[in-house]
Parts: sequence; C-alpha cells; structure tokens
Amino acid sequence: MENIRIGLVGLGHRGLHWLKLLQRMDGYEITAICDPIGPLHGPAKALLESPVAEYMNYEDMLADRNVDAIALCVRCPEQGALAAMALEAGKHVNSEVPAAHTMEDCWRIVTQVERTGLVYHLGEQARYWGFVDAWRNLVASGRLGRITFCEGQYIGYYGTRQFFRDPATGTPCPVEELKDHPEAEPTWLHTMPPIHYLPHELSPMLKVLDDRVIQVTAMSTGSPSYSHPEIGQPDIQVALMKTEKDAILRMATGFTQKVPNRRGHHWYQVMGTAGCLEWKRSEKGKPMLWLADAQMHDMAEVDWRFERTDAPAEARQSGHGDADYYVHATFREAVLRGTPFDFNVYKAIETAAPAILAAESIAQGSTPLAVPEFRPGKGRAAGEMPVEL
Repeated sequence: MENIRIGLVGLGHRGLHWLKLLQRMDGYEITAICDPIGPLHGPAKALLESPVAEYMNYEDMLADRNVDAIALCVRCPEQGALAAMALEAGKHVNSEVPAAHTMEDCWRIVTQVERTGLVYHLGEQARYWGFVDAWRNLVASGRLGRITFCEGQYIGYYGTRQFFRDPATGTPCPVEELKDHPEAEPTWLHTMPPIHYLPHELSPMLKVLDDRVIQVTAMSTGSPSYSHPEIGQPDIQVALMKTEKDAILRMATGFTQKVPNRRGHHWYQVMGTAGCLEWKRSEKGKPMLWLADAQMHDMAEVDWRFERTDAPAEARQSGHGDADYYVHATFREAVLRGTPFDFNVYKAIETAAPAILAAESIAQGSTPLAVPEFRPGKGRAAGEMPVEL
C-alpha cells in the first residue's frame, strides 16, 4: 500500500480542517466523504482536488472497498460506536477527541483492535506539543523526585455558536439569534458533560507522568449554564483522580464561561518531591520551573512552547501549535509501515474512560468510581469483552 485510501466522516469545521491537512500530506488519498447533512458536502467538495465518492449514510461508506481507513471528525454521543463499527468493517480509524462517550463503546474499540490488529489512533494533538516532551524528560530523569500532584484544565470559551444549528443545513445558530431561528436545534455539545472532553488534558499529562488513572470522583456546577442560560451545559466540571503510581490529579473543563483568550485556555502543573513545573498563566507570562536541589529561591521562567524545536517543515502551520501534523503523520506511519506508536488503543481509551466515569460520578453524587484495566490479563483474554461493564 503506497497511500492510505481514506474516507472522511463529518464535514463540519474540524472535518474541513482535516481534509485540507490530508490533501497536503504524502501517503494519503481521500477517496470518500460522508455526512448526513447534504449541504455540508458542498464546502468539502470545493476543497477537494479531485472527485470522490459521497455518502449520506455511514454504513454505505463502510461498505466501500475503495476506503482503507476512516477519519472520524464527528461530535455526537455515538462517536465511539462509529469507530467500533469501522473497525468491525475492517477499516483503520483515526478519530477526533474524545474517542467515546460510553464505557461500552470504549470496550468495543479495544476488543476490536485486539481481534483485528487494525490501527486505532486518537487524534489528541496536545500530547505532541514541545513542552510536553520536555516535561516528560524531566520527570523521567528524576529531577522532580516522586510526582505527587498534577493539574490540568481546559477552560475554553466556545462562544455561543456551537450549541445550536439548523438541522437541515448544519449552519450554526448563536444563542443570541435563537428567537429568529425557530428551526434551530441543540447540538450534542449543548448537553454533553464538559468533563467528557478531558482527554485533551489527560493525554499530555499522563504522557508526562507515564501513568494511568485508577479512580475518579467529580463535581459540577449546575445546569443550565449561568453564563448563557439557553445552553444546557454546566459551566465548570472538575474531576479528582488517583493514579496507579499514587499521584493525585485535578482536572477541570468548561466551555461556556468567558476567559481572556482562546490560546490560553489550557493550563497544567506538575509537582514532585524535588521540584515543580507550571504552564504560563497568560500570554504575557512564560512557563516556570523550580528544582529543590538547584539553589533556586523561586520559580524561573523557561521558554517552553507548544511548537516543537525539532518539527519538520511540513508540520508548520498545521494547527494547534503545529501539533495537528503529528496526529496524521503518526497514523500514516502506523498504517503504511506498521510503525509502533506510543499512544496505542489502551492509552487512548485510558484518557476517555476516566472522563466518562467522572460524569457518572457527578450523576451519582460524586461517588468515587474505579477505572478498569483495559489491557488483557488474568480476568480477560484479548478480544473478549469484560464480564461486567
């Protein structure tokens, strides 16, 4: 196979971004597009360099023998089920975050990869940022001592355009204009627990720590939103987690509360017995480092950035601090050349499952919940679903 013949599913904003990236990267051939909303096909076709098969029905695309892999750019409760269906149909999958919204779908993805040997990659780009590797190396070297505490938050103000849309055309409808658009319907984001989007924080921080979450509890502000009462989401949800290596993680998400800017909505902190790391608080500041054994009386600024100093030229301007390139380069190498990659299906699902269980903990009054081990072992053979979900 010289190129991955890929079918792109979901022709919204992110889908069009992926389409443009895939066309400019070697190793990809877009052979099909799919979205149940017909008018969204037009903008996608306008970007395509050659004609492709068009589908309104997902199952029809999965039956297309001219499609080797699925680029899944959807935001819906069935996201995990759609990925599992593609694997069951013999297609490799590169999926947008958060992978899945139910534990059953998490298990379906894992077991299908085990049964088929197909590639499943979660397109979580934050783990490819330059500072993430720098932090990981510091932790692995032991300079911070034993890690005891880690924080991550994704407080990103989405504005008011993504929570309602015209179901016939897919056109977003800002909440301020709802009275003039009685046809507008809520999108999945309208009621999706914000904590479900936690993989963007768990993925980079679990990479830094080389760890996994084993227990989670969570709390939430009420819904609807206090900032925009038309939106059914709570403004803030916070999860408290314990890891296998006995570190405590505090992770927060929210998309309806206003923040100073879009670039600064990710924030992280790592604390160990011999030092600590902290991402910058605003665009005016810089990330900081303190080492207990380095005669440092206070934290020092370090010029860590999203962009990597070792990025190839083709990564530049790919999006999200040049990290979007690595999402597709990693998938390409895995499918075409069988190149092993760190963010395998187990690690991917280990970022989605704690988020799903955090939402369940909130629904159960902040009850602590155990996160299952997804790797096969004494209690489960590879390819088998667990006895209890």
